Amino acid sequence: MTKQTGVAPRLAEVLAIVLGAEEIPLRLKAWDGSEAGPDGAPVLEFRSRRALRRMLWSPGQLGLSRAYVAGDVDAPGDVFASFAALSSNGKFAEPGPFRRPTVRELATILKNAALLGALGPNPAPPPEEAKPVRAGRRHTRKRDAAAISHHYDVGNDFYALVLGPSMVYSCAVWEDERTGLEAAQAAKIDLVCRKLGLQPGMRVLDVGCGWGVLPCMPPGTTESTSWA
Repeated sequence: MTKQTGVAPRLAEVLAIVLGAEEIPLRLKAWDGSEAGPDGAPVLEFRSRRALRRMLWSPGQLGLSRAYVAGDVDAPGDVFASFAALSSNGKFAEPGPFRRPTVRELATILKNAALLGALGPNPAPPPEEAKPVRAGRRHTRKRDAAAISHHYDVGNDFYALVLGPSMVYSCAVWEDERTGLEAAQAAKIDLVCRKLGLQPGMRVLDVGCGWGVLPCMPPGTTESTSWA
């Protein structure tokens, strides 16, 4: 392991407390260029003191999640490897409610935040986060409609990134690791049609499966399907 100086070792101590682990499973890069953590481990980059402040005010998954969404924290390498390392260690891997740090652990986080100049008011949540109204009933038609709109009305460009050209929700079927997303989605639709035993003249009601491609794709046409 290389020599660790600067901001990163203190960040590593804070992250270890938040995770509830003796050692962090990541290579940390700090805003001053310093690094800490195991060589060769997935990378997590703290871009500003605000990331540490978020962890001070919300020392758990919420603080880290907000920091990532706001751009205060990044995973510049393999983002899946970085997130897997976090979610499979310490308290993040435990079922049930998240265990908050003890008073002594919070004092250590506070001390490191003070030494790194990260003390300050609680940063505002990123704009992508829903802002629930505290007063009144939790569920009303108006509130539920607003929640649904916030989570789903994000534009087709976003959905195309994760759903592929077919814009189909739910899983897909990969024949092997060389199969692309579009072909895997087409294979899933074809499999569903064959399992249903669809025949010419039958009617299909597609509810909540995406952008309506299922009724447009007859079984047995996987190879010739052209997504509209």
